[in-house]
Amino acid sequence: MCQLLNLLLATLSRVLFAVHGMVTVWRVVSVKGEPIYWLLLIGVGLLGVEMAVTLKCTQNGEWKWFSPMVFLYLSTVIPSIWFLELNLLQSKLSANASHGGTHDLPPNLPIPVQLFSNMLLNQELICLNPQNWAAGLEQTMLIVLVLGRWLMPKGDMSRDQLSQLLMVYVGLGADILDIFDTFKEPEVETNHGILLIGLSLFTWALMQFPLVLTQTKPHSSPLDVSFPSEAGKEPRLESPVGSGCVSCCSSEVWSLLVTVGMQDGPFLFYRLYLMARENVLNQLMIFFTCKNILIVMIEIYRIVVVQCEKSRRGRQQDHSNDAAERPREHFQTASLTQDKATLELPVRSVA
Repeated sequence: MCQLLNLLLATLSRVLFAVHGMVTVWRVVSVKGEPIYWLLLIGVGLLGVEMAVTLKCTQNGEWKWFSPMVFLYLSTVIPSIWFLELNLLQSKLSANASHGGTHDLPPNLPIPVQLFSNMLLNQELICLNPQNWAAGLEQTMLIVLVLGRWLMPKGDMSRDQLSQLLMVYVGLGADILDIFDTFKEPEVETNHGILLIGLSLFTWALMQFPLVLTQTKPHSSPLDVSFPSEAGKEPRLESPVGSGCVSCCSSEVWSLLVTVGMQDGPFLFYRLYLMARENVLNQLMIFFTCKNILIVMIEIYRIVVVQCEKSRRGRQQDHSNDAAERPREHFQTASLTQDKATLELPVRSVA
């Protein structure tokens, strides 16, 4: 029953990714007018092969630290968004070159015909505006990522870990979408270099989603865990801190480092550059820059706190091990002294 449920969930999540990927690629083909862009579907086309390999090679239907399914989906969607955004930039440059690129109507038309034509033109812009298409696909991409992560098998995660991971994904997605608002600033809306930098940061930030480092660790057990003693030996004490993997940092620290290095830090430098060099100074830009600064400071503070707590626990563990070793050494010394005295007694009797 569990395997059947994993198969159903794995199929639903991949179908969701495939449908959204196909819609995104279709939009690129319709904008570019060249069928060669259908090759972008290779990523979602491999989802079937990936599902078969994952279900066969894993016990719970999902890999532990990396999700190939999310990576294949992003390999289709991210290039499509690049093409759509670059096409929007080209349209803006063409419109500026043609003095706005407005659709002028013949001047001799009657007023009712002009009003009716303007209504149809506005309706067309609302329904088929390329900027609305691009924004809609970008927003639904992050919604699909969250829903897909929710639908796919949990793997080794508990329900508590999965719920916290989904909330982290929602927060990451909202922050990533903010970068597209910078493309609409009048100072940089036609700047090709700024667009490339922003899309590069967008791509780099999305690479967090295939990683499962953002999942929180389960509640740790007590620091010292006693194991049953072997024959003739004292119980031994061990710490569960490093039992999962041999690493200098815990999974929470790695998660914070990934967030700072792949999203909050680069976004902060990007916004500071826009404010300092491109003179993009408005209320929203200042607010999001201050928010980035505050988030980076809090994350660095959290990393320091976790590492100090880990060092303190390590010292407590060493002290507990030393305390456990002292009675054993005393017992062994006393046993050797008693055995030596027992062997010396017959020698003295013979003498």
